Amino acid sequence: MTTTNLSQTSTLGMPPALRRAQAAIHLPEVQAMLQRLSEFDLGVFMPHQHDERTGDFQPLPDDVMQVEAGCQVSFQNTQEIVNQANRFLPVAWRWQAGAAVPASVCEMVVPEEQDDPGRPVKHKMPAEH
Repeated sequence: MTTTNLSQTSTLGMPPALRRAQAAIHLPEVQAMLQRLSEFDLGVFMPHQHDERTGDFQPLPDDVMQVEAGCQVSFQNTQEIVNQANRFLPVAWRWQAGAAVPASVCEMVVPEEQDDPGRPVKHKMPAEH
């Protein structure tokens, strides 16, 4: 089996919480958690966003969620997304206030017949030009 290592040698300039996250992936207990998660086809991610002006890494605030729609990523108020639950599929979670909460979602195509559980789930794609 081939493994991929994209580790950066420096996390200088990152906030302490994100530097800690980058270092933690190499800890045996985190590796064990990742191995266990893989049994459920899950992985690990570092909740973050970027400063719109500088591109600097920033921790993802509790009230912000990463949203992928039309193959573009944005960061939106969590409450706005939660209020539109039928349009968004959670794809990443984090632990907050004693529970797993979505941290990232994909916008889905809303089926015309929402009561049909047999309809396939499809990601919203960019509008054709």
